[in-house]
Amino acid sequence: MARIVSAAEAVAQIGDDAVVSVSSSSALGCPDAVLAALGERFRDEGHPRGLTTLHPIAAGDMYGVKGMDHLAQDGLLDRVLAGSYPSGPSSLPMPDIWRMVVENRVKAYNVPSGIMFDMHRDVAARRPGVLTQVGLDTFVDPLRQGCAMNEAAAAHPIVHRQDFGGQTWLHFPNIVPHVCILRATTADENGNLTYEHEGAYLGGLDQAIATRNHRGLVIAQVKRVTAAGSLRPHDVHVPGHLVDLVVVAPDQWQTTETPYDPAISGEIMRPWSSFTVAEHGVEKVIARRAAMELRRGQTANLGFGISALVPRILLEAGEPQAVTWAIEQGAVGGMPLTGFAFGCASNAFGFVPSPNQFTYFQGGGFDMSFLSFLEVDRQGNVNVSKLGKKPYLTAGCGGFVDITANARKLVFSGFFEAAAELDLSPDGLRVTKPGRFTKMVDEVEHVTFSGRRALELGQDVLYVTERCVMRLTPEGLVAVEIMPGMEPERDIVGASQGRVRIAPDARPMPLSLLAEGPMELAL
Repeated sequence: MARIVSAAEAVAQIGDDAVVSVSSSSALGCPDAVLAALGERFRDEGHPRGLTTLHPIAAGDMYGVKGMDHLAQDGLLDRVLAGSYPSGPSSLPMPDIWRMVVENRVKAYNVPSGIMFDMHRDVAARRPGVLTQVGLDTFVDPLRQGCAMNEAAAAHPIVHRQDFGGQTWLHFPNIVPHVCILRATTADENGNLTYEHEGAYLGGLDQAIATRNHRGLVIAQVKRVTAAGSLRPHDVHVPGHLVDLVVVAPDQWQTTETPYDPAISGEIMRPWSSFTVAEHGVEKVIARRAAMELRRGQTANLGFGISALVPRILLEAGEPQAVTWAIEQGAVGGMPLTGFAFGCASNAFGFVPSPNQFTYFQGGGFDMSFLSFLEVDRQGNVNVSKLGKKPYLTAGCGGFVDITANARKLVFSGFFEAAAELDLSPDGLRVTKPGRFTKMVDEVEHVTFSGRRALELGQDVLYVTERCVMRLTPEGLVAVEIMPGMEPERDIVGASQGRVRIAPDARPMPLSLLAEGPMELAL
């Protein structure tokens, strides 16, 4: 039987040098009360010291849920492995965890979310670590950064290249978790956990199993406790024999800036008319062109940024259910949400635990993925995971590397230049003032997606911008469609400093992309 304790009593059982696995996705599913108590204990006692923390997806955000920032204290943290880190606009202060990273005060690694879930499954089964080709020729590869985010991490590698069966693989040796901290909605007196108010299951079950299989401590934060035997067995996602301690935090928020929305947790279905369509503008034009790649009945993955607008394009066209969306936090179907609620969906068909979702992604079972880019280079490499000057403006790679590893088709979306002034009219789009710099660079700062490996695997790769649609070819980036109103030699070839060439048979992008009313899609 699990014991119901205070957050302070729970974290008092965490010892020095422990490996602590935390289930969270920004504020979604974040056990913030327990993390706050852990940070408070260290400030009061100076213990526990030297922790390693594992975050398959980010813990906390920059908008009121501190998450891993509670732990960002010298002496408390020795090492952090995270799929994502808290991110936000430059107008907000840098998160404490990012300050520790850039000042080299903690060994920090950015490990793809799917690989982090694989690490938990393999250590749970006492297999010899993860062997994967996800991340080859990206920053995950030891031939580049090997996931290291700073010099402190680079001095202590966590991944190695390994030849096996005539192929090259990446090997992540096991890291055994001593403590798991997860979150649910309800616990019964025996510690059985249900998730009825949550927007995703995330990976708490796998993280708890990995911890329990090595005789570790499992702490669950919940909103409420009910009597033993009162929960439907089919509703129990984490059974009580895996849970040691239960901490009640009745005010836990569902996700970032959302105390509770029953549509996010699938308890009600919103009318399709209640969702807003994308605001008319250049971002919508880009999202519309991306949406044109879809066909009815397909399953598609979706990333943050401009790509997150693609479902709203289908909504405006009267086809909100023509495509099944699958997002890394686990929602399948419905309407993926934007803004602070990104990572959740309303009207979902179902929720898949994140580790299972990533198995699906890593194997390339979906039809295509819509993702965004920070910069693209001559070889078609994409960076979304590192900005040296302002690192916390990106969360890191998240599931991007897992998703792109074996995807059949990839559609990357973004602006050709940063902060260019553009004139949008029904008959074209014109550059009235060049941007500060081009997003088409000679070499990306961080290789989150490898164009070279994509060509080897035969992946279909498009880059959609406001000026053109580019295709990845063995000769590099080729503009195959040109936006009406653009001067190709000036606005594309010249603006990219010759890194993009124009296809001899390049055709105009459809004028229908520019119309203010709904655009008809040929699904």
